[in-house]
Amino acid sequence: MHGKKVVAKYEKMSARELHTASAAFDKDMIVDQSRPLTAEELAWWKRVRRQPGRPRRGRGSKVISVSVEQDLLAQTDVLARSLGISRALLVQRGLKAVLAAEGRL
Repeated sequence: MHGKKVVAKYEKMSARELHTASAAFDKDMIVDQSRPLTAEELAWWKRVRRQPGRPRRGRGSKVISVSVEQDLLAQTDVLARSLGISRALLVQRGLKAVLAAEGRL
């Protein structure tokens, strides 16, 4: 049972039935009653516990602080918006273009 089915099951119970069904949760957790996770459960646990964030590209990213003339930054933002990309991606493309032009990429 998942989601709404589980809730529906408990909604249909009387107060006495609900108390009986939930009595196990009134006790302290006993480690002896637990077991190691199966490979499938462990994979699921790692997936849901993974921190959200940006997708990794290449060897990862490094946040840097760069001073840019205000008019150039404004033009950059307009171009990025018109291309439907982020400012960071536009800067990345520009850096790659310069490196390629210099024969260093």
